[in-house]
Amino acid sequence: MTHELLTIGRISVDIYPNDIGVDLEDVESFGKYLGGSPSNVAVAAARHGRRTGVITRTGDDAFGIYLHRELRKFGVDDSLVTAVKEWPTAVTFCAIKPPDDFPLYFYGRFPTAPDLQIQAAELDLDAIQNAGIFWSTVTGLCQEPSREAHIKAHEARDRDKLRIGQYTILDLDYRPMFWASEEEARAQVARILPHVTVAIGNDKECAVAVGEGTPDEQADRLLAAGVEIAVVKLGPDGVMAKTRTERVVSAPVPVETVNGLGAGDSFGGAFCHGLLSGWPLARVLDYANAAGAIVASRLSCADAMPTPDEVTSLLAERGRLVAATFIPKGFTTEGATL
Repeated sequence: MTHELLTIGRISVDIYPNDIGVDLEDVESFGKYLGGSPSNVAVAAARHGRRTGVITRTGDDAFGIYLHRELRKFGVDDSLVTAVKEWPTAVTFCAIKPPDDFPLYFYGRFPTAPDLQIQAAELDLDAIQNAGIFWSTVTGLCQEPSREAHIKAHEARDRDKLRIGQYTILDLDYRPMFWASEEEARAQVARILPHVTVAIGNDKECAVAVGEGTPDEQADRLLAAGVEIAVVKLGPDGVMAKTRTERVVSAPVPVETVNGLGAGDSFGGAFCHGLLSGWPLARVLDYANAAGAIVASRLSCADAMPTPDEVTSLLAERGRLVAATFIPKGFTTEGATL
């Protein structure tokens, strides 16, 4: 398989409460879901009809079997997902207290987790080189051997030799509990940026990557590092994307927030879909923005990823371009290839 999107890094079992608006100690029942940002992004893009896969590791346990089953259920290639005998599959709990309080509790990640045990020697470099989009996260750089594997994967995709329509995306996903300091994370980001064509992050993540500043200043620093598209999320003000010749801002798509944790992953999968479709940057941002909003209005992450029909319907409801203009050639409105 040649993947239209291939991601690498974190995977986990998400244990989300069915009781909304209460602290974790007061939750009485939970639901179980596939989780982990790069894996969620692959699921999100698959919902838009894309051929996706994940490079990651699970434990050699029942939760690992569950994650394989979920990936296949969502149409994500799991052939590059293998088990690590020494460490159990990671599990993530959260409390859901809308509109903006969603604390995460990571289990099975300290001192390490299976998805941080990806070995450079195990990588399928042909699959990485040939993927339309290769997506990684800063979290994957937080410790060895995952760090070396990420660097080798990026070195296999020479930025100057990518074909037209190929992209290498770095999600600036910074989680302080996995790092000794912001300075350590910034040093590792600097090793990866020379291979990246698209960088995506919020203001804090961009600050860790390239320093404090306005969104435009941060985007300009990413562009100066050789990135072709810098995407800076603006919180309640929407999202900005900047190239050397264009600056686009997509206004927020207001929804009633239930769980904000999967919105960024839904944004990422939809953003990849828009890039692969060859849409103008403004159209890509609006589509991805709406996809993220939909997941924020739902409980789960992977299971909540929207279809093209759901995204375009929301955009049409809000008067944000005609829905039909977002359906790429070769796809039905359900996102399946013709």
